[in-house]
Amino acid sequence: MLLTIDVGNTQIYAGVFDGDKIKASFRRTSSGAVTSDELGVFLLQVLRANAIEPRAIAEIAIASVVPDLTRSIANCARKYFCLEPFIVGRETKSGLFIKGGAYNGLGADRIAGIEGAIHLYPRKNLIVVDFGTANTFDAVHKSGEYRGGAISAGVGMSMSALASGAALLSNVEIKNPGRSAGMNTTTQLQAGLFYTGLGSMKEICTRLGKECFRREDYIIIGTGGLGRLYEHENVFKAYVPDLVLIGLRELMRKNTG
Repeated sequence: MLLTIDVGNTQIYAGVFDGDKIKASFRRTSSGAVTSDELGVFLLQVLRANAIEPRAIAEIAIASVVPDLTRSIANCARKYFCLEPFIVGRETKSGLFIKGGAYNGLGADRIAGIEGAIHLYPRKNLIVVDFGTANTFDAVHKSGEYRGGAISAGVGMSMSALASGAALLSNVEIKNPGRSAGMNTTTQLQAGLFYTGLGSMKEICTRLGKECFRREDYIIIGTGGLGRLYEHENVFKAYVPDLVLIGLRELMRKNTG
């Protein structure tokens, strides 16, 4: 079995593949210092809780945007699973082509997400939207050529900024309030966060489509935990919560056989 691990600034999202099927997936916070032993104990416990014997893990693949955690997870893989992990980096072979030959600062999670989208929707012009601490937008031509992208503050980060910067505002549950005209501070915050996120996503995707694909058709693929907020807003061709993990599986296959 393959253990795939997506390390973000807010959460670690992991999944276990048995062939092409995900047998289990799980999350934990990535904030603060996390040691390799803490991660090892967490992974052993959560695997067994999902009826997966840790010794059945034969490979581990990691996409991380937090360097300190990358080292901790790599050491965890060596100590607790006796495996040398595959880590997405600048030299990783993928189905993505960028003029100049470098990834131009694209994070490992974005590379994996794009790879997952190319695998699920081959020979399609793609816009991949990943909702996390930051929202990332990536346009990829059906040939595999990277055409560009954008980065914006995630909905959770916007909420935190409002709560920390305004004395009378506090954190609220981030959800679709059902209407833009809220009748109290809570629903007004929810409306502002939800519809600002929806409107900016539509605008950025429309502009990327025009700039990167001209008159060619394209599809929009959503992923990331908070992407589920917009799953039913008629923006995405598909919302694929495990997109980065699927991409990690495919990158592992391409780079290690």
